[in-house]
Amino acid sequence: MRKFDTKVQYLKYKVLREVAHQAWEDTLFQNLLDIPQMIVPGKTSTMRCCVYKERAILSERVKIAMGGSSENPNVIEVIDIACDECPAAGYEVTNFCRGCLAHRCEDVCKRGAISFDHNHVAHIDKSKCVECGQCARVCPYSAIINRKRPCQLACKIKAISINENNAAAIDNSKCIQCGACVYQCPFGAIADKSYILNVIDLLKKSQNNEKYKVYAVVAPSISSQFNYAKLGQVITGLKKLGFYTVIEAALGADMVAMAESKELSEKGFLTSSCCPAFVQYIKSSFPNLLPLVSHNLSPMATLAKYIKKTNEKAKVVFIGPCTAKKAEAQLDSVKPFIDSVLTFEELQALFDSKNIDITTLEEDVLDNASYYGRIFARSGGLSDAVAQALTEQNIEFPLKPSVCDGIEACKIALLKKSKNVLDANFIEGMACTSGCIGGAGCLTHGEKSKADVDKYGKEAFEKTISNAVSVLK
Repeated sequence: MRKFDTKVQYLKYKVLREVAHQAWEDTLFQNLLDIPQMIVPGKTSTMRCCVYKERAILSERVKIAMGGSSENPNVIEVIDIACDECPAAGYEVTNFCRGCLAHRCEDVCKRGAISFDHNHVAHIDKSKCVECGQCARVCPYSAIINRKRPCQLACKIKAISINENNAAAIDNSKCIQCGACVYQCPFGAIADKSYILNVIDLLKKSQNNEKYKVYAVVAPSISSQFNYAKLGQVITGLKKLGFYTVIEAALGADMVAMAESKELSEKGFLTSSCCPAFVQYIKSSFPNLLPLVSHNLSPMATLAKYIKKTNEKAKVVFIGPCTAKKAEAQLDSVKPFIDSVLTFEELQALFDSKNIDITTLEEDVLDNASYYGRIFARSGGLSDAVAQALTEQNIEFPLKPSVCDGIEACKIALLKKSKNVLDANFIEGMACTSGCIGGAGCLTHGEKSKADVDKYGKEAFEKTISNAVSVLK
């Protein structure tokens, strides 16, 4: 358990590891039905009503580990059979109800959903209730409360509802694929599709012939992960898996900082384009602000585009903390450059599927980017990099950033901009709290991650953005 925050993550990892192991051995499809039993043997204790239900849920987890439903375009899926332990959500009357004479709750309810028993205690008819909350607001005893499931609380854009089967349902038109619900669900009933099989296929083919080489582009937030080993050992581990080389996505961040700062100075106002969940949020909820989004690709796509331009045989796999990157990789503007995406959770499973103990490996070097490119991983880092890029390019522009730490802060800034009352000329939008280091695909989460990223940034050989990108010319 040293590698993960929660037991839910550990269970998810075990499924990914076993699927990956069978794929390496070319035995996946012949052993497919046996994988749930391998993970939960017959006499193993289970949190479910019986071992058979646990295995049925594991079968669904295996499907998601193999890419999930092709009929669902969302990279986030609900495992209905696993989503049955949460109490019914919505407004309910607690034992604080005193059976008062005022009956304000009844008076304010326009749907007639409030009734009273022989003790004058209020009850809510769920078939009539529309969750407006008026009854809760007028109750003098605060006896009516709104119970929300962990996934609903985690989803700040209200893309999750409860369906007729009492299971979570995701509104794909609202969902930004940030994965907050994935990390917060205590039963692991919501999961992100894995493309780990695609990556294994790429690596196996590259080892068998010289047609192409597979590049690993790693997010700078990797510095806060795999804390049981050294970063240099992780890099060596990636090469043992079969990756031709490992390059920092932070180098792409340096490239974006230079281009985005110039674009900002020319346009006078800009929102960042680095976080795919933030950009998707603008598309779905603030479409009128789309012209203000930077026209630059994200650091991931920018660097991958450069790699493929310089090496036609290259295949690029992005590795990071972000479930939304899986959706970004499917965009027409990005698909030509990114061949697959892995999260840090999936990378850990990939290491262990090949029995690679990275703690025993020699350290390799990862040094492609500047301090400013590396701190893109945490909230505020992008704004700092844009300020530095303006200075290095001798562009006189009075940068006034609105640093949005989490999607709720993004919503506030975008609302203000839509009403022309935002006191800023640049919106740094990060959907995850703390930035990329708070991504759903992280092994571990926590405030310590910010210090790790800053420390990692200061270790960069290149101290300026200009020096980092000069090697690309």
